Amino acid sequence: MNEPQTLRQKMACLFEGTGQYQRSGHILDIALISIIMINVVAIVIESIPSVAEQYYNEFLVLEIVSVAIFAIEYLARLWACVDKTKYMAIEGSNSKRRLKYFLSPLALIDLIAILPSLMMFLFPLDLRFLRVLRLLRVFKLTRYSRAMQLLLQAFMDEGSSLLAAFFIMAVVLILASCGIYLIEHDIQPDTFGSIPAAMWWAMATLTTVGYGDVVPITAMGKFFGGVITLLSMGMVAIPTGLLASSFSEQIRKRRQFFEDAVHEQIQDGTLNQAQHEHLEDLRYKLGLSKLEANKAIKTQLNQHNSHIYCRHCGKRP
Repeated sequence: MNEPQTLRQKMACLFEGTGQYQRSGHILDIALISIIMINVVAIVIESIPSVAEQYYNEFLVLEIVSVAIFAIEYLARLWACVDKTKYMAIEGSNSKRRLKYFLSPLALIDLIAILPSLMMFLFPLDLRFLRVLRLLRVFKLTRYSRAMQLLLQAFMDEGSSLLAAFFIMAVVLILASCGIYLIEHDIQPDTFGSIPAAMWWAMATLTTVGYGDVVPITAMGKFFGGVITLLSMGMVAIPTGLLASSFSEQIRKRRQFFEDAVHEQIQDGTLNQAQHEHLEDLRYKLGLSKLEANKAIKTQLNQHNSHIYCRHCGKRP
């Protein structure tokens, strides 16, 4: 991105934390993270009736100030998103770009963070329900945590595979519920009197939680329960393995992307100040540590110089 000229471009750089706004963007992120954490702690403490009654005015002021800050942040991001690198590549009007941003996961999380409080002020709804919804504000941390962004991207990339895994688990859940119902419903009609009632046992067994409040007592039921328990080990491992593999792949892709960027920036075996600043911005966006970035830069420089100088005599070919 060129040097920002308009206020909107400066806001976009501030939110992205790039260039001369890297430090300011980092300070803004820390301030917003602090407000989010204060809100989460306040909402948890406010659930204690005596504390909520005693400090009602303080909690109300904190909520109003927080919602105002989050609303201003949300509107500012929506306004400045058209000048972000990601959305400038979208062809069409600024309205199309803003709509694209509005429907993005992070923008929806920002909207969810302020909607419950706005509803509380505008409509006479159950306050306890709205307080719980306000806890969803913690998901705003996804914007500021590179690890959470990696996990979110892993969910998106493995969406179809995870749906297939959950479909298999749903089928096994139904089969387990039907099986234990047929075996135990005559012996324990109160516990396994219907297939929906048997699903509680099947769910606890398949997830290896094993609450122990509902158990088969017949020999056949215990044998069937053992088989389901063995199957559950594989069922739980499928989505876990998919997410772990995708998470690792996301980290590898980011490191490879940074290495490719370093390779493109190297012209004569060195990096000037502007190139260093560009790579530092990229490192921050990708969530890589300085140690990883320096290692990638050193590796690419060594590879570049090894092609310039003869490995035998040390002279240029």
